[in-house]
Amino acid sequence: MTLKLSITFTLLLASSMGFAQSYAEAKTEEIKKNNYTLELVNPDSFLDSEAKNNIADVFFDVYPKFSVANHYRTKRRVVFKLNPEMESKVNAKVNLSEAQIEVGPQWLTQKKKVMSKSLQAALASNWVSSDTTRKKGYTLIFINKDPQIAADLQSKLTKTFFAVYPKLVKEYNRNAKKEVIFVVDTGYKAVAEASGGRILFSARYMKANSTDVDVVTHEGMHVVQEYGYSGGPVWLTEGIADYVRYKFGYDNVGSKWSLPAFNTKQSYKNSYRITARFFAWLEQNVKPGLIASLDQQLRTRQYSEQSWIALTGKSVDQLWDDYAKNPDQVILKYSSRPSK
Repeated sequence: MTLKLSITFTLLLASSMGFAQSYAEAKTEEIKKNNYTLELVNPDSFLDSEAKNNIADVFFDVYPKFSVANHYRTKRRVVFKLNPEMESKVNAKVNLSEAQIEVGPQWLTQKKKVMSKSLQAALASNWVSSDTTRKKGYTLIFINKDPQIAADLQSKLTKTFFAVYPKLVKEYNRNAKKEVIFVVDTGYKAVAEASGGRILFSARYMKANSTDVDVVTHEGMHVVQEYGYSGGPVWLTEGIADYVRYKFGYDNVGSKWSLPAFNTKQSYKNSYRITARFFAWLEQNVKPGLIASLDQQLRTRQYSEQSWIALTGKSVDQLWDDYAKNPDQVILKYSSRPSK
């Protein structure tokens, strides 16, 4: 999904004598760009046009990227204060929980490149680490917010990404993003999710299930899909992602992950592994390449229920009935991590 934020970047300026004009009384100036709004309060009294432009350039260069990488719940309204008491300080001060940024007058006198680095460092101060790995045209930015995450786990997730993700791009969508962000977040309570080019992992889940490295494969396929839940039914989107985990998984054996046996209470609309097993059966018994064709139609917004008939000659309900009559006519093979 594409995240759209409306950020209010409020500049509260105080004079050297300590007088602060209230927001209600102050004049404001708005600068908008790509669904972000930079709001300067009483700017003409303290800022010349060059300073205003520098602040705007730094904000729009740094904050949108940070908000995507940090968390989709990153505060949408940011208060930016010029604090005279920070006169000798050249670094920005950030309080993310209260969505406040403070700088001293000296901060505004620096070159934009230095200002950007200062703001980046202040915003990312709650990150334990941020590592960038590049390999064969692909880039992985790994942001860890949990000091208890072992380096070995980060290494395994990184290795899985570079072993699997390029294959998914080649197989399903050669125009998919070549730069992906991993964020291990202590505040995220589910297992994992993908949004745009960022995959968010639950620190709690990954610590408890450190062998489940193919969460990367499932969520990586969501990055490759690029249609989220808007291209078609959820069961189809998630079924494809789990089918891809089955087909391209790095170590499904090690994580004790498998497709469930068929039973009559199931439906293709159950999604995830149940749907993935149905897809494996279809690929072997009906039409090889069917899932890639459906994925392409979802991405180009051409999918409909008629797609099944056009591609196979039968409706999805008819195909499920055929599957239910002979569900064991499928050979399932599971991946295991390559030996060193």
